[in-house]
Amino acid sequence: MEILLAMAPQGGDGGGSMMSTLIMFGAIFLIFYFMIIRPQQKRQKEREKLLSAVQKGDKVVTSGGMYGEVTGVEDKVVWIKVGENTKIKFDRNAIAAILNADGTTTSLDKK
Repeated sequence: MEILLAMAPQGGDGGGSMMSTLIMFGAIFLIFYFMIIRPQQKRQKEREKLLSAVQKGDKVVTSGGMYGEVTGVEDKVVWIKVGENTKIKFDRNAIAAILNADGTTTSLDKK
């Protein structure tokens, strides 16, 4: 705060300082938008795209750490087989990662 006070013009006409303040706020907003908001929106769209592509037979990991295979897909719900005779109904958003056939993991969590 003291730095801002030291940078402020002393006395004289205050009209120019109002304009420079608005320009600074605009610049800060643009930096905030491009550094935080826009990348977050891209990650969210990518996550939604991957979740909508989940289909029967995919092996997944839930956010609770449960491993299983998708046996059924509904609008907002997936059925996951976690044992021989055990199927559990999960919200689609509970899927944290998709296990690929080659052993790699496609993580849906934010980084």
